[in-house]
Amino acid sequence: MNEREKLLIDQAYKEVEQYRNTVVSDPYRLTYHIMPDVGLLNDPNGFIRFKGEYHLFYQWNPFQTAHGAKFWGHYTSTDLVHWNHEPIALAPSEWYEKNGCYSGSAVEKDGNMFLFYTGNVKDGSGNRETYQCMAISKDGVNFEKKGPVIMLPPGYTAHFRDPKVWKEHDKWYMIVGAQSENKEGKAVLFCSDNLSHWEHLGPIAGTNMNGLGEFGYMWECPDLFALNEKAVLIVSPQGLEPQGDMYHNLFQSGYFVGEIDYEKVHFKHGAFTELDRGFDFYAPQTTLDEKGRRLMFAWMGITDDQEPYHPTIQHRWIHAMTLPRELVLNGSKLYQKPVQELQNLRRNEVSHECIELTKRDVSFEKIEGQSIELKVNTMKLEGEMFDILFRDNARFVYDPVRQRASFERKRFNDNMWEARHCQLDKLEKLQVFMDTSSIEIFINDGEEVFTSRIYPNVNNSSIRFSVKGKAAFNLQKWDLRNTP
Repeated sequence: MNEREKLLIDQAYKEVEQYRNTVVSDPYRLTYHIMPDVGLLNDPNGFIRFKGEYHLFYQWNPFQTAHGAKFWGHYTSTDLVHWNHEPIALAPSEWYEKNGCYSGSAVEKDGNMFLFYTGNVKDGSGNRETYQCMAISKDGVNFEKKGPVIMLPPGYTAHFRDPKVWKEHDKWYMIVGAQSENKEGKAVLFCSDNLSHWEHLGPIAGTNMNGLGEFGYMWECPDLFALNEKAVLIVSPQGLEPQGDMYHNLFQSGYFVGEIDYEKVHFKHGAFTELDRGFDFYAPQTTLDEKGRRLMFAWMGITDDQEPYHPTIQHRWIHAMTLPRELVLNGSKLYQKPVQELQNLRRNEVSHECIELTKRDVSFEKIEGQSIELKVNTMKLEGEMFDILFRDNARFVYDPVRQRASFERKRFNDNMWEARHCQLDKLEKLQVFMDTSSIEIFINDGEEVFTSRIYPNVNNSSIRFSVKGKAAFNLQKWDLRNTP
């Protein structure tokens, strides 16, 4: 570690200590989600199972609740539920990363962990340079930087970042999010025999490729993997215009399913599908664990006009991670399931069987709370509407006639209601994870998901049900145990 890196890391830790009491006193501090100790958290990075532990790195600005020169923070876990803070993994100390160690990934080779990330550089006029960089660790905690391994290839702007690396047969591959010189979003493939020397193979998907047409000016955070003998490309395109119920956030995250030919550098894929229908979901990243599960985290946030109004900013922190989810491919549809290990958080179960609801604004005994899991099962609906109101601040609504699911919340800046929607043929099950200032709603075992931050009155724990017609269902609720 050089003097510059040591200085930056020491400054970051001083920031943590200086504002520790301010941060932990926030009533909106989450109880079972990953958050920053101070400052801003965004993209998940380097998600990997390494030497018996899950490692999750994250983009971190310790000095502001705004975006800036990012560090890599670091958590580890043995069970995906209880997470330990590890020492800072990367600080923007070198010439090739002086304006930020941007997003990337991790792989294991010969018992070592290799991090790949984007070094961001800007000059005094705001002109950008970009480098794909590597760092190596024997223990998964202390990293030695090796510098750039890929310079910007011709044909692209300096918006070229977020390397995701994996091994396919006897070769290593890297996919990078990019913008072409004519301002088209692309996902660009490289290959290597040794992780140090990389061959540029070219774009495999993007705007005006594979019959896609116009589809954004920049593709961030690509992630390519196999599931059920299909190739799945997750990506976060920027610049999509709203279409019906789709693409209403500033930036989107979704996936393509198809077949990839590595020799011909060709990805034949179907349509793009949004991963999450809520307000706060971006930059997802996956890994494969020893159980064969494809697991995913995402940033439970987004950079939009509501970002400056999060009330947690008053307590010197902002944003969090989603819950970890297992991805299951059903045909060409990705289902997201909360990982089974989250059941270890449950306590104080409450059940109500064979409920028949025929009116509005109904509450049930002990079905309330601020950090809870709620399951609504075996649903049968007759009529025009079913909804659940959470803490007078967020609402799930299903319209059986229009076959439309909606999530509504109160905006952070003016407390007015806003909504997101998706088409849904039928509603059979709901699984809701609500924390002090977040909600994740999994519909029909993860067929659709709504993820959002919410900021209700801190004393409000109410949950109320309404129906226009008739609804029959079973109801379960658990309090979820706090984790460090």
